[in-house]
Amino acid sequence: MEPIINVDNVTIQFNLATQRVDSLKEYFVRLLKHQLMFQSFFPLVDINLKVMPGDSWGIIGVNGAGKSTFLKMVSGILKPYKGKVTIGGTIAPLIELGAGFDGDLTARENIFLNGAILGHSHKFMEAHFDEIVEFAELKDFLDVPIKNFSSGMQARLGFSLATMVKPDILIVDEILSVGDMAFQKKCELRINELLSGGTTLLFVSHSLDQVRRLCKQALWLEDHHAKMQGNSKEVCDAYEAREDVCIAKEQAVHG
Repeated sequence: MEPIINVDNVTIQFNLATQRVDSLKEYFVRLLKHQLMFQSFFPLVDINLKVMPGDSWGIIGVNGAGKSTFLKMVSGILKPYKGKVTIGGTIAPLIELGAGFDGDLTARENIFLNGAILGHSHKFMEAHFDEIVEFAELKDFLDVPIKNFSSGMQARLGFSLATMVKPDILIVDEILSVGDMAFQKKCELRINELLSGGTTLLFVSHSLDQVRRLCKQALWLEDHHAKMQGNSKEVCDAYEAREDVCIAKEQAVHG
């Protein structure tokens, strides 16, 4: 069986501007004069991961370790500076809250807009409309502009849209953390249903208990490198122990 996701020795590079440019005109003038100065930054370095169909992987690490960058790379939003990413199926990415929504349009209008972005026909979206609304629990807010929604309401609608059909790969980045406990449990049930049907999961969360529940395997990113990968319980336990040691050292310094 071939991996559905194959990350082969991948490095991601960002170019960070070292000087302020206040206008588009100034940017192009500096560009033509070769006066634009950048500093290279590598959020991910030499990452390798093979994900088989139906696997469930949790991606853990401190803020800034490269977790969201990793998911954007797999989703095709970011291209590798070195190495190669091969994807063997359809992806439903839930990476940024509100992505794909137009804040000035109502929830009803955004459902059809998002469906069109995902490649679904108007007729298909009409057939699934009630199911989407019921899962998102937004029946009373269909004609309210998305910009007036709370982060939790946006998360409910985004998750409902992304999971209305079974994707080959579901990518979830901390979006469940903005919902209440009841909705988080509801989402976990939906994710488990998808996993039972063969969907592959990449899941970023700071909740190690959630990673242990949903994921069989885990990748620990630290200082932009892969620190450890394997059984989710073992990786989460190692990460938790490391965090406890760091906290103890910090308390000793300031104690």
